[in-house]
Amino acid sequence: MARAFKKFLPMFDRVLVERFAPEMKTKSGLMIPEKAQGKVLEATVVAIGHGKRMDDGKIVPVSVNVGDKVLLPEYGGTKVEIDNQEYFLFRDTDILGKYES
Repeated sequence: MARAFKKFLPMFDRVLVERFAPEMKTKSGLMIPEKAQGKVLEATVVAIGHGKRMDDGKIVPVSVNVGDKVLLPEYGGTKVEIDNQEYFLFRDTDILGKYES
């Protein structure tokens, strides 16, 4: 996975995330149909940009780090395929929260 991100680096305040896989079974073992699966709003940060440049020239760093688990908005983000793997690109300000480890 790390090799793919040497080819792609998000610009400015953008964050590249990999969404968690949706639950395929209930706790009791029943299979969940694809249409009934909810949208996965949790993801892992896999690459970050350098930060946002302000009008005075200062750079405000991104508020998350690679490896952080984050909460995403239900809609938004840009789908990016790298080495046949699906990732999403969000602005730092679009990310709703970060889970403590």
